[in-house]
Parts: sequence; structure tokens; C-alpha cells
Amino acid sequence: MDYEPETEINDSAYSWSVRLFSILEKMLSINIRMHHDKGQLAQGEIFLFNHFARFETFIPQSLIYKETGAYCRSVASSEFFTGDDLFSNYLLGVGAVPHNYPRLIPYLAGEILRGRKIIIFPEGGMVKDRRVIDRRGGYSIYSRIAMERRKHHTGAALLSLTLDIYKKAILQAQKQEDYTKLEKWAAELKMDNAESLVTAALRPSTIVPANITFYPMRVGDNLLKRSVELFNKGISRRLSEELLIEGNILFKNTDMDIRLGDPIHTDQFWGWLDRQLIEQAAFHFDSIDDILEPNNNKRLIGGLRAKRIRHKALALRDEYMHIMYSQITVNLSHLASKIIYELLDRGQTSIDYDSFHQMLYLAVKRAQNETGIILHRSLKNPEAYGNLVEGECKGLDQFIKTASSLGLIEQENHQYHFLPKLCDEHAFDDIRTENLVAVYANEVAPLSAIRTIIKEAIDSAKQLTDKKLALLRFDDELTSYNWDKAYFSKPRHQELNNKETATQSGEPFLLLPDNHKQLGIVLTHGFLASPAEVRAFGKRLATLGYPVIGPRLKGHGTSPWDLRKRTWEDWLASVAHAYQIMSGLTEKVCIVGFSTGGALGLQLASTQPDQLAGIAALGVPIKFRNKNMSFVVPVVHGANKLVKWISSYEGVIPFRPNRSEHPDINYYSMPLHSLFELGQMASAVESNLGNVHCPVYLIQGDEDAIVDPRSTQIVYDKISSEDKDLLMIPTKRHGILHDDIEGTQDQVIQFIKRMETE
Repeated sequence: MDYEPETEINDSAYSWSVRLFSILEKMLSINIRMHHDKGQLAQGEIFLFNHFARFETFIPQSLIYKETGAYCRSVASSEFFTGDDLFSNYLLGVGAVPHNYPRLIPYLAGEILRGRKIIIFPEGGMVKDRRVIDRRGGYSIYSRIAMERRKHHTGAALLSLTLDIYKKAILQAQKQEDYTKLEKWAAELKMDNAESLVTAALRPSTIVPANITFYPMRVGDNLLKRSVELFNKGISRRLSEELLIEGNILFKNTDMDIRLGDPIHTDQFWGWLDRQLIEQAAFHFDSIDDILEPNNNKRLIGGLRAKRIRHKALALRDEYMHIMYSQITVNLSHLASKIIYELLDRGQTSIDYDSFHQMLYLAVKRAQNETGIILHRSLKNPEAYGNLVEGECKGLDQFIKTASSLGLIEQENHQYHFLPKLCDEHAFDDIRTENLVAVYANEVAPLSAIRTIIKEAIDSAKQLTDKKLALLRFDDELTSYNWDKAYFSKPRHQELNNKETATQSGEPFLLLPDNHKQLGIVLTHGFLASPAEVRAFGKRLATLGYPVIGPRLKGHGTSPWDLRKRTWEDWLASVAHAYQIMSGLTEKVCIVGFSTGGALGLQLASTQPDQLAGIAALGVPIKFRNKNMSFVVPVVHGANKLVKWISSYEGVIPFRPNRSEHPDINYYSMPLHSLFELGQMASAVESNLGNVHCPVYLIQGDEDAIVDPRSTQIVYDKISSEDKDLLMIPTKRHGILHDDIEGTQDQVIQFIKRMETE
């Protein structure tokens, strides 16, 4: 059918489509996030997206409409408008325009003036191989129609330049008080009046380049592909490939990150000569079509179009393509793929597990310090990548599994072997199902910083010492604290957070004195507190020459909401990670733990880790003064879980007030779930005390108001250590270490000094 420019967007069809998208988004396993922080959605007129999957073409319109209420026009292939059928009419109703419409640029420019936003995919077709950098480092893509590589389209640039010229013509007509022309142009655009036209012309002509990145990508069979094959046995290889990749994106828990780049103001691309030509030419414009029509005022208009607009369009295109590709959301698979190809370029076809994992970890750490790239959230949260060196990482497992299933990598004798298929050339429609490693590597090829990061990571892995690794791991501790604090500081957390009384920083600390001793200290705080509880004592130990690390038990020092999400095993992992860090810095390690920190220290000691010299545990909670811990807390915890499961409420009693001895350090709001975890921890610690064989020094307040003093005797009796001591301090207070009651700190220091010499 012939497309008529007066075809209006169908309000009903558009709203219905947006609602349907919202429903499907909840049903599918794709996690869509649009990232923007500079007013791009409100300011933007033309939005540009890269193109990897067919369903991408339906998503931006819905997201923009949901956030701004603005309708979008999108440019679609003319093949979808070949007949007067239901699908063609639907596309027209939701704002699609065929790419071969003769008045495409003038028409879209007019739509922008009417308040529409335009969506364009400047690559043209889907770029399945993600290969957009040619051998000379310039941007180019494969054209299925031409069957060769070509430069990107300039349509978006021509549209924005044309629009900007027309806006200048409108403002010039206003300046000359040519209201006849203004009214005529307003009528042609079906705008209410000339004032509306002038208001629209005052808006800067703006292009917003955006990038869509999927992670992870998979090639396994899926429901969509099986369903299509069931009804159509003869589907083409091309369709089969698309269903395989895109079905996995939709149905297998994939992140779809849409990042909007900095807006480009087209007016900035005009020079002095251009402005003079535009001003002179504007006198002769009778309609927007005249801007691109060389026959009217041939010498001036034709010259402007041929020599200036085209030149500026090329520069503008290169600018927005650069911004588009710089918005790639870099993930672990990108880094792993680039390492593999860099090693292959160096002639290395295999590598041992440990070396590869170290390279990948170092690449992550370097990427975190590179301001020119954008990282996927899994590379900013150590919970997701922190154990890479040990090869314990979900993202790594998924990458290796996919690469192995495609015959790209083989694992044997603790080595990754890079197979010849990695270097094979694959057809454009096959590469996504044959070599996803190449697809990942191609996707980040436009980022020169990634190439540098990968080379440095490979080279520096050879010089990675225990100390360097320990310091990087402590940086992860700081990163984790900042991540958790930011995550649990969102508006939905603020009501509870505002009740908190803690004013001291909850971040972990590492104190490394010059020429420090070879006995290091892991100094761990108690329940509801933070490293601030033991920081002063840590500084005192550091002045004596001892390296000290003060770990933050997961969930502490940030928000009670954070603590509510954690288990006691998470707290133990925090202590174990701190121990691992200190082990890389010193020959021997002594654990000093207060309250819950002491209990966790004993639990870690029961695993008999290397380099453990001894443990001082103060106020260890095995039994509690409050008898509700053994009955009421488990019951309420179970009720909370049930209520949360069957309703939207957070639970019967999710939090209760905490009357702390140190309100400037401890949480005021105490999660009931965490009290339950505390009880679970106490039971687990007690059951493993027999496995503790290292020297142990136990200190307990004889009238502790929180921990039943019998706890310390239980620990003393059950541990297998031959070298063990117990000291009772006369006090009702629990915080014997922080408050240094009866010289508690000196007692601990004497124990540490003894461990240093033994």
C-alpha cells in the first residue's frame, strides 16, 4: 500500500501495545533497564539504537512512552508495508514509517515539530556478528543486501540537519514578522497555530545515541524455537538461528541494558559559513521540502545541500556512532573473550586455570578504574566476581559452559585449550550460533580502553604477588561496602534508614604500618555494629606494628534492610575473606573477635586454616539472656516468611527497636530475621567447637546483660585446644572491648604478643 503522510498514530493501538509490552515484560525472563541521567528522554528528538535482535525494534517506543507520554515514529523496512493487511495497518497505527517513503526526511522532521520522537536504527539490518570496526579502525558493518561491508547510514544525521535548518527558517520568519508564512507552515503540519510552531522551533535539534547490550547470551534450545519447529518443519537456517539466540534472550534470564548517551545538539555542527548560507537560503523556503530540493534556487540551495549538508552529515554520523558504541555495557564475557583472542594473537593456544582466572580478575579490577567504559553491575559488585581467582564465579561458569558447548574451548588437565574453531570465519547468519566468543570480542572492539586493559591484565598476571592480590581483594571489600550502601539507600528504604542513629562510618579498614610485623590481626565487630566498633583498638594495635584488617560483616554498616537479606553464612564469608587478605600480607594470622565476631572467628578456626596462630574471642554468644531467642524469634521468623509469601506485606514484625550501648555505631532497627540467623549461628558454632585446636583466649563479662556468661564456659569446655584461657571481667556491660573495661584491650594485646613469639 502507498503510505500517506497524513496517517495518524492510532491512540488505542499504541496504548494497547504499551500495555501488552508491560504484560510480556513481566512474563518473560528478560530484565530490561534503561539508563539515563541527563534528561535525554525529555530533550531527545531523534533516538538511535544499535540492532542485534528483532524484538529490539518494539521495545524503545514503549519505554519512551511510559516515561514521557510521547509517541514515537520509527523507520521500518518497506517489506512490511507491501499490502493493505492487518499487520501493515497495525504498524502504521503505532507510528512506523517505511524506509523508502519519498518524503521520509521532511515528513519525520515535521513529526518532530509536532512533538513526536523518532527512533532510528542507523546500522540498518541486524548486526549479528557485532563487527563494527574495520581493519583500519573505522566504523563499518556488513550489508546483507550488498553482501559487503559498508559505512553506517546517514539518514538520522540528514534528518536532524534538515530539521535544524527548518527551525532556523521558522525563527527567521518570526523575526521578520512573516505571520502568513508561519500560519501556512503550521497548517501544513496540522499544528494549532503559529505560536506552537515557533515554540517547537526554539527547542534544540537533539540526537540521543543509545546502546543495547544483552548479557549473557546463550545458544541452548528453547521453547520458542521448539514451538515454531513443531508447526513448521521446514524453517530456514536463518530463522532457526534467530529463534535460538533471541529465544534464549527472552526466556532465559537475560539482562537487556539500554544506555542513552550524551545528547548531541545539531546546531553545534554548523560553522560561520554554514549559518550565512542557511540564513540566505531561508528566504526562499516555501516548505520544508525545499531544504533538500536542489531545483529551487539551484545555485544556493543545491550548493548547500551538496557541499555542506552532506559534509556535516558525515561528521555528525561519525559522532553519534562513536557515542553509540561507547555506551556498551561491558561484562565478564567481554573481558574473557578479549583475553582469549589476545592470547591467540600471541601464539598461545592453551592456559592453566589459575593463570586465566587471575588475568580475568585483574581485567575486572583495571576496568573498574577506567572512567571511559561502562561496566555491567556484576562487575561492580564483588559478590558476583569476588572469587574469580579461585574460579568460583557464576558468570565465568556460564561463559565456559557456552564456549565448550560450541566447540571453542576444551578443558583438560587443569587447562583451557583454545580450539581452532575460534579462528574460523563463519557466515553472517551463523556466527551467533557458532562462535559467541567472537561476537563478545567484536562487541567491545570499539573501546580502545578494553584493548589496553586486557594487555595489561595478561602482562601483570605474571608479576602478581600474594601482597598485590591481597590489596586488590581489600579494594573489593571497600567496593562491596559502597555497592551495598548505595543499593540500600533507595527511596523505598529511606523511611527505616531515617530512624538510624549510627553516625560513624561502617566501611572496613586495613592498617598496614611501615615495616610491619609478620603476625597480622583480623579484628571483627559484633552483631548490629560495624568496623567502627573496633577501629580505635585496631589503630592501637597498628601503632604496635601489627597489620590489622577490620572486616565488615555482610549486611552491617549500611542499612537494616541490607542485614535483613543476609544469613550467618554471609557473615562468616566476610571473616574468611578478611583472613584470606591478611594471609597474603603476613606469615601468621591472629583472629580477634568481639561477640558475634568472636563466634564467627571460632567457626573459622574450626576449619583449621593455614597460618592461624590463635584466636581471642570476647563475649561469644552461645546462650542469650533473653529467653525469647530460643522460642519466640524462630516462631515470629516463620510467621514473617509466611506473611511475606502470601502477601505484599513485609511480615508480622520485620524489625524491632534496638536499645544499644553504642547508638552511634549500632543499628537502631533490628531485623527479626537476623536474630533468627544469630541463633542458627550460635548452634552451628557450638557443634563445631571440638574442631578448634589453636590457642584460644576467652574473655567474658561476668554479668553481661546480653550474652549469658555461661556461653564462655561452654566454649572453653568444648574446644580441643590445649592452649586455652578464660578471663571473667566484672561488669554488666556487653561492650567490653570497645569500652576497654577493666583493661580488656591490654589483655588481648598480651595474648597477641605471645602468639607472635610462639
